[in-house]
Amino acid sequence: MNKKIKHLFKALAFLLAFPIYAQQGGMWIPSLLKGMNETEMQSLGMKMSVQDIYDVNNSSMKDAVPHFNGGCTSEVISSQGLLLTNHHCGYGQIQAHSSVENDYLANGFWAMNKAEELPNENLVVTFMVRIEDVTADVLKGVKDKDSELVKKEKINKNIAKTIANFPKEEWQENKIKSFFEGNQYILFVTETFKDVRLVGAPPSSIGKFGSDTDNWVWPRHTGDFALFRIYADKDNKPAAYSKDNVPYTPKHYFPISLDGIANGDFTMVFGYPGRTQEYLPSYAVEQIVNDLNPVKIGIRDTALKITDEFMRADQGIKIQYASKYASTANYWKKWIGESLGLKKTNAVQAKQTFEKDFIERANKTTKTKHYAELLPQFEKLYKEIAPYAISKDFFSEVALRNAELLAAAWKVYAIEGSLKNEKAFENKKQAIINGQARFYKNYSKVVDEKVFEAIVNKYAKEAPQTFLPSVLKNTDITSTTKNIYSTSKLTSYEGLQELLNGNSKQVLENLNNDAGYVFAKALFENYKQNILPNYNELDREIDALQRTYMKAQLELYPDARIFPDANSTLRVTYGKVDGYFPKDATYYEPVTHLEGIMEKYVPGDYEFDVPAKLLELYNNKDYGQYADNGKLPVNFIATNHTTGGNSGSPAIDAHGNLIGLNFDRVWEGTMSDIYYDPSICRNIMVDIRYVLFIVDKFAGAKHLIDEMDLVNPKG
Repeated sequence: MNKKIKHLFKALAFLLAFPIYAQQGGMWIPSLLKGMNETEMQSLGMKMSVQDIYDVNNSSMKDAVPHFNGGCTSEVISSQGLLLTNHHCGYGQIQAHSSVENDYLANGFWAMNKAEELPNENLVVTFMVRIEDVTADVLKGVKDKDSELVKKEKINKNIAKTIANFPKEEWQENKIKSFFEGNQYILFVTETFKDVRLVGAPPSSIGKFGSDTDNWVWPRHTGDFALFRIYADKDNKPAAYSKDNVPYTPKHYFPISLDGIANGDFTMVFGYPGRTQEYLPSYAVEQIVNDLNPVKIGIRDTALKITDEFMRADQGIKIQYASKYASTANYWKKWIGESLGLKKTNAVQAKQTFEKDFIERANKTTKTKHYAELLPQFEKLYKEIAPYAISKDFFSEVALRNAELLAAAWKVYAIEGSLKNEKAFENKKQAIINGQARFYKNYSKVVDEKVFEAIVNKYAKEAPQTFLPSVLKNTDITSTTKNIYSTSKLTSYEGLQELLNGNSKQVLENLNNDAGYVFAKALFENYKQNILPNYNELDREIDALQRTYMKAQLELYPDARIFPDANSTLRVTYGKVDGYFPKDATYYEPVTHLEGIMEKYVPGDYEFDVPAKLLELYNNKDYGQYADNGKLPVNFIATNHTTGGNSGSPAIDAHGNLIGLNFDRVWEGTMSDIYYDPSICRNIMVDIRYVLFIVDKFAGAKHLIDEMDLVNPKG
């Protein structure tokens, strides 16, 4: 390890050992909580030890928090592998089992015994077994004078070697992730279970109550949860689905607290946050707010409005597009809130103030003087990359995400890379045919045609004209759309199979005679030739600069609380139950109740309808043991620093018991991925007592309650 890296880790060790500021957010690696974090957590009210959270030699909380299908988090809540996550995380599986005749999205689903639990194709959960710092191994032989390509080659070779040599069981996997922009590398030993069955889900009128209107909003009243069960082979090891598999016996599972929460209570969220960018320079934040977010918001806004009209008019389309619509709308609204939050908190100005101080510190010594040149370099590079970044986002949002015919064509386009080898071609062709069956099950040509015309028209008019593909210049988009959707075989699964029928020569001829594919290919080729290469080159320079900038921040601010950006690895974030002031003279309490659902109730409404059984339970005040002073808690908020990927994360009390289920953030604080402000950043959780109430009193699935450990830690 070179001297600069050694110096960096001395600084890192220092800041992990000594608390300087009050709790201000952060996503911390669970194996590194000893020291500053533990002290801070205890000062906030934590009663357990950090060994209870992460212990490599004994069972601990990490053994009860698996990654749910690579995108969300989940937690084990019984000795029989019962798994809790968000309704929106399991939405695709619930949708896959639904039909117009048997609509589990609308009516909910509850397995009344294990034989009724539903298997899910390709659904997996992954447990973290061990975490090890392997920085020295990964950076061995890497020198500062090496070019970026040489550094990358050496690092990749070292990563492969380390992964191959690190001990693990045969059913486990080694993975290495970079931290602090490539200044640290950590290895994770994982094990993945492939037989995960649907156990229970409330109707969408509970699990998605408030839908898109309430998404990212507080006060919130959503029962965003679903239950699954992990199955294993007879030896309790991961196995593909089999009728012979048995419920998984976990190393650890969460007891569930019936005592609930109070303002000021300690809370901890354990999970797999996806991506944050806390240490970007002001130029990057300014570009996000002024250029990139408006592009993505504008395209999705157009696509969502059109899709929503069709979904409201046709129940079949509603089922087809429910999961896709929710996924698209989620980040559309998040980006809106993020931009508003960044402006409201003057994030760019705050970054600029920090950068001024950064330059002053850097200039104080000869050793660090070169760091002062980083920011002018950032300014130059972000100016150069702007038109490419904007063009890239236009292409991605139109061609890869929101115009489904183009997205289908992108999958097929990959086949052209395997034309020289007939066997490779056949394998690729069959993989596409098999993989697209589900896509076309949830595809409507009528919906897609309207979306295509609208967003391709935006692309043609609003994207940087210098990098616009020729098929979008001086083109009648309406007539082009009609021609494509009346002739292209990409509008149906049968048509796709026809296009891909034959040997490589025949398929290539079929594709290049198809109007939809020809149009899409022109977009793809333009992107690959005129946008992506230049974008990637500038982005590599920015990444290298960001790595040095990160190292410089650690060196120049040894007393600061600096945590690594989220990267879908297991993290701990902690805080306390607390309300907030979203605007002048307005205060939001930290807990909502069932009364709030009834205040929002609109009979028959797409977003705010309430099931008859829930109305009956409310009118009779039949809350069982789940009430708090005669009221039923639904959601609560706290100061935990969360992001995408924390959906489904367990909310844990001071004693290590489950008190809730993380599912969202408040709209005013969605900018926390880029700039965390403790005054308005709050995460939103389902109160576990509401989950239990729905399972028990609403669904009548008391057998599931009986397999959980319910506790009263407050006495």
